Amino acid sequence: MIICSCKKTEDDVIPDYSGASKLTIFFVNDQHGQINNFSKIKYIVDLEKQLNSVIVVCSGDIFSGNPVVDYYDEKGYPMIDLMNRSGFNVSVVGNHEYDYGEEVLKDRMEQANFAWVCANVDYDGTEVPEPYEYYTLAIDSFRVTFLGLTETNGKDNGTIPSTHPFRVQNFSFQRPESVVAQYANVKEQENADLYIALTHLGHDGYGVSLGDYELADQFPYFDLIIGGHSHSEQNTSVNGIPIFQSGSYLNKLGKIKLLVQEKVLVHTDFELIDLSSYTAEDAGLKAIIEQYNESMAVVLDEVIGYSHLNHQKSQVGCFYTDALRQRMDVDVSFQNSGGIRAGLNQGDITVGEVYAFDPFDNGAVIYEMTVSDIKAFLKGSGSGFYYSGIRISQDANSVVIRDMNNTVIPNSSILRVGINDYIPAVYDNYFPAVGDIQAYTTAEAIMYYLENINDQVNYPDCEHFFVYQ
Repeated sequence: MIICSCKKTEDDVIPDYSGASKLTIFFVNDQHGQINNFSKIKYIVDLEKQLNSVIVVCSGDIFSGNPVVDYYDEKGYPMIDLMNRSGFNVSVVGNHEYDYGEEVLKDRMEQANFAWVCANVDYDGTEVPEPYEYYTLAIDSFRVTFLGLTETNGKDNGTIPSTHPFRVQNFSFQRPESVVAQYANVKEQENADLYIALTHLGHDGYGVSLGDYELADQFPYFDLIIGGHSHSEQNTSVNGIPIFQSGSYLNKLGKIKLLVQEKVLVHTDFELIDLSSYTAEDAGLKAIIEQYNESMAVVLDEVIGYSHLNHQKSQVGCFYTDALRQRMDVDVSFQNSGGIRAGLNQGDITVGEVYAFDPFDNGAVIYEMTVSDIKAFLKGSGSGFYYSGIRISQDANSVVIRDMNNTVIPNSSILRVGINDYIPAVYDNYFPAVGDIQAYTTAEAIMYYLENINDQVNYPDCEHFFVYQ
């Protein structure tokens, strides 16, 4: 016979949460105009409200990525309307909130029934409503304060978010790491039960900028961090501070169940709800979503070409630059990798699909540049680009540019370069001060190509991508 004797240790003590109050926070981030799952979110939120106190928040990048939203008569309005109807309380201002320009942002912010937060921006030079630096929400017995922070990595020689520089000329931004310390005592000042950083920084700055991990490590003022921008799923803890992120494109809904006792967060329980497999939804909101989709169908469903295979984003990049070069009648074209936002399915190509992979309404511009200038741009930008019309390679520390016959092009040769106007606005040190601005956007250029030059898209391989290493 074996007899075991077990002595209870401190580690075995079950915490007593009987005096703690319950709060549920739902959140999304980086939805980029996707609307179809809001009816499910509303159903889930309303169900939880029957059981607990509930707050619904967004970690930014509401716009850009769905032509139903991006090309609606009131650009972006369907997102605001559906967030209002779903019960959102607070949103940080993400970098893509600026994509539509100042006037549209003003209208959308004024239409929102939820609070906007961002501590590292100043709208004084505009008519856009100033977001709160932090916002305290009183819900039932809770006071919860949200501090907003957004990334400012949009330009090497400037401090702006990752959006078109032309669209934020009248705004003033600060690096997030330069302002956070000012808000160290906000929880006490607001008499808040919880102090939450609602961020659009990305989960990790990788030693270059401030991400959520660095925020928790360097500025440990917060009870938790709810983030966005990096399109990742996060459920981790840094320096004792829980960090969450829900992915992107409204595919999943973050649910954080909290227990709070005497202004101390004593327990968190996180669930990531897969909305693609969730079946219940709010019927009324579903009908409104269908109306939005149907209202744009006549324009967006027009067939303008045919794709011979399922193209990934990289393959679309090769098609894109070929089409842009031929439409603009230039020697070479470039497209930034981040500017290709979707793949292209096999079958008929619609107007909506073009707007889906090129959603930013960027203008088209032509420059005359020497090969030497092009090399300086490719080396100095440090970014990756799809290209057409030339061959690019790297030999040790040198960039080599050849024509399509594989003959090296001399540095002094002048080439006509067709490009979207975002790239020279970000990398302005490398482009001439004046370019030949075209009377169409890059998306319109792609559609013209499909309708008038070649409506067949077939790119099984794509080797026209270059990033200087």
